[in-house]
Amino acid sequence: MLMVACLAIYPSLAQDSTRHALSAKQCVDYAMKNSAQVKNVLLAIQLQQQDNKEITSAALPQISGNVDVNHYPKVPVQSFPNFIAMATYGVLEQEGVKDGNGNAIVSPSDFGFIQAQFGTKWTSSAGVSLSQLLFDGQVFIGLKARDASIQYVTKSAEVTQEQIKANVYKVYYQLVVGRKQIGTIDANIERFEKLQHDTKALFDNGFAEKLDVDRADVTLANLRTEKIKLDNQLSNGLLGLKLLMGMPIRHSLTLTDTVSEQELKTDILDTAYNYTDRKEYEQAEWLRKLNEFNIKRYQLSKLPTVALIGTFSKNAQRNKFDFFSKGDWFTTALVGLKVSVPIFEGLAKNARISKARLTLQQTDNNIEYLKQTIDNEVGTARTTLNSAVVTMDYQRKNMVLAENVYNQTKKKYEQGLGTNLEVTTAQSELRVAQVNYYSSLYDAVIAKVDYLKAVGKL
Repeated sequence: MLMVACLAIYPSLAQDSTRHALSAKQCVDYAMKNSAQVKNVLLAIQLQQQDNKEITSAALPQISGNVDVNHYPKVPVQSFPNFIAMATYGVLEQEGVKDGNGNAIVSPSDFGFIQAQFGTKWTSSAGVSLSQLLFDGQVFIGLKARDASIQYVTKSAEVTQEQIKANVYKVYYQLVVGRKQIGTIDANIERFEKLQHDTKALFDNGFAEKLDVDRADVTLANLRTEKIKLDNQLSNGLLGLKLLMGMPIRHSLTLTDTVSEQELKTDILDTAYNYTDRKEYEQAEWLRKLNEFNIKRYQLSKLPTVALIGTFSKNAQRNKFDFFSKGDWFTTALVGLKVSVPIFEGLAKNARISKARLTLQQTDNNIEYLKQTIDNEVGTARTTLNSAVVTMDYQRKNMVLAENVYNQTKKKYEQGLGTNLEVTTAQSELRVAQVNYYSSLYDAVIAKVDYLKAVGKL
């Protein structure tokens, strides 16, 4: 008993002062703002927006600056042909100069090389460079595909939101139906507590058997056990609903909606629906557009790219680190046009184009299959909903009939015209009818949610 008491107290200790009394629609709205899954798919849209900015940046001027300072403890030595000796011998030969023996001077076959250090121990440069892309087919297509990319991830987010919305509705109304069932069980317990009391009084006065009292006790214990189990299921279901909504478990949540049989029966004969009402279909259409852009991107990659380039820099050479004192800084400036012409890349571009076309064909096939799937889902959901509504009506009538049978049987027992066993049997049949009704009621709720989701009107 102490453990049961602790379990009963714990939920109140776990809750804080934040209380929510929400309808099904309000629970859905709460989930759209607080569910971790929804937050992530909305972040995916922002990520795509940043990707689009990267694509846009490729078409904007690219400016960079640089400052370099280099120190050579040993100035590099360079070897080059002995042009000094070559020039000297050339002059001597041209002037007909003779050596001491009176022979004309002739240039040797090999003048050799001269090794010398060129440069200074310190060099520095500072400059800025600019490039502006004038034409690149892939960048051009990327700019055109930005809106399609945003639309695609947006529809992907809406698909996730639609699924979460359907799950919230299902769990919410499952709890509502369970709460109605709790009320019925309470009425049964109250009814059988009176029967138990009356049977015990009859037994004390010698008008009933001990077996009748035991039978009433067993039935009452079963009802109370059934209520405990259902209470636990509702408590766990409420925790699951909070998790689905992104609501902290410690918050208190009260469900304000009820289930109306009349609402379940509305719009079940409406046969009109459009593929475009389904988020999955819109997502597939945007994916198709992205695939078309992909083909164009690879086709235009065969064209040359053109870019305007320019640089401006200042350079200085010193034997000491005195760049901030007086000294010459030499200016260099460049303006040019760069054209890159793809000639041969091993047929890689053709392979990419072929793959993109095949991917587009797959997407087209998936869209056709999605249409068939939507037709099947709508047809199945409509049939299931109609069947569920008919079953619900039948089970409600059956429950009312079982309750009438129980009441009549109990009156006969109270008048001494019936047995306790007949009352217990009637009560068991009533419980079965009640369970069947609430099961059919929940099935109808789920069928209605699935139908609305199938036609894109959830």
